[in-house]
Amino acid sequence: FLRDVESGLVWSAGYQPTTAEPDDYTASFSEDRAELVRRDDNLTTTLELIVSPEDNAEVRRVSITNHGVRAREIELTSYAELALARQADDMAHPVFAKLFVQTEFLSHPCAILATRRRRSDDDPAIWAAHVAVVEGASTADVQFETDRARFLGRGGTIRNPDAIAEGWPLSNTAGPVLDPIFSIRRRVRVPRGATVHVAFWTVVAETRDEVAELVE
Repeated sequence: FLRDVESGLVWSAGYQPTTAEPDDYTASFSEDRAELVRRDDNLTTTLELIVSPEDNAEVRRVSITNHGVRAREIELTSYAELALARQADDMAHPVFAKLFVQTEFLSHPCAILATRRRRSDDDPAIWAAHVAVVEGASTADVQFETDRARFLGRGGTIRNPDAIAEGWPLSNTAGPVLDPIFSIRRRVRVPRGATVHVAFWTVVAETRDEVAELVE
C-alpha cells in the first residue's frame, strides 16, 4: 500500500489489492523477475519482484519517482498473511493452523520474526522474517503490525483496510495472535524530480539464528 500523507490518496504498487485505477500501467515478466510500473498523477511507482537463487528469500523493491514540482511525503505499508504450515494443512484447517503462529520484533535491524509452534516431532521447524530497507533517509520511525483484525478494522477488507484508509498508526505489537500477518510501514520524502527506493524482504529458514542471519 502507498499513501500520500498530505492528500490522503491511496494506491498499491500493483493493481491489487486497492484496485485504484492508474493513469498508465504496464507489466513485464522475465526469467529473473517481474516488474509492474504504474503512473498516478505526477508519481510513477515501479515494483520489482525477485526470488533469490541462493537463499530462501524474496524481495519486492518499490521505487517512487516524483515528476511534480513539489516534494511528496509517501507512506509505504507491506501486508502478508501467514500460515507457516503445509499447504494441505492450511487448506484443510486454516483457522486452526494459524493459532500456532507466534511473532516477535527485532529493533536492530527492524524486522518481524514469526515461527509456528510445533505440535509434534513430525511438524517441520520453520521461521520467517520480514524487513523493509529504505535506500536513503526515512522521515519517520518504523511501524509494524502482526494482527490482521487490528490492521483491517471492524468490517474492513484488504481492499480498503482501516489502517490505510483512516491513516491509523500501526500498533507496534507482537506475540501470539489469532490471525497473524507481516506488515511494516516506512515513510519517505520524495523530492521533485527524484526517485526513492524501499525494498521489502521476506526470508525463511529452519531456525531463529538462521533467519536472523538472513535478515542481516
